[in-house]
Amino acid sequence: MTSGKLKAGSIFPAIALPTLTGTDVILGVPQQGTDWQMVVIYRGRHCPLCTRYLNELETLREQFGALGIDIVVASADSEEQLRTHMDNLSVSFPIGYGLNIEQMQQLGLYISHPRSAQETDHPFAEPGLFVINENNEIQIIDISNAPFARPDLKTLLAGLAFIRNPENNYPIRGTYL
Repeated sequence: MTSGKLKAGSIFPAIALPTLTGTDVILGVPQQGTDWQMVVIYRGRHCPLCTRYLNELETLREQFGALGIDIVVASADSEEQLRTHMDNLSVSFPIGYGLNIEQMQQLGLYISHPRSAQETDHPFAEPGLFVINENNEIQIIDISNAPFARPDLKTLLAGLAFIRNPENNYPIRGTYL
């Protein structure tokens, strides 16, 4: 089985997902007056590491916003699973739900089957993080096949501050073919 991975510098696919507010969020389209967006894909309600990661991300949300970077997160969870998960989340960024297998594949994510019915009731995406610039190009890609390997958010924030500083003229990395 092959899986196409997105390439650094390529155009990020616009994917619309529903949110609990009743409106759709479009992955890859910055909101809130920002010109960049960070898209975080998490495994779902069943993953305590994801819950901790998203709550930590919220503590840095304003700092990302000060850099002009909007945050949106998404998973394959159902609406009901997300509603239940919200009891353990203290976040203000939009959360899309219902990411389907075709969309996961479009993003080049690793996909897992649940270990048991107690874990969840559907295939789910393993963690992914994408930073999309003002040209809708993928500036940063980080995908993992397990919840234990994710970017440290404070290190990522510092790196993005460096990248966004026009004096540094920092290009998109990893584009050698």
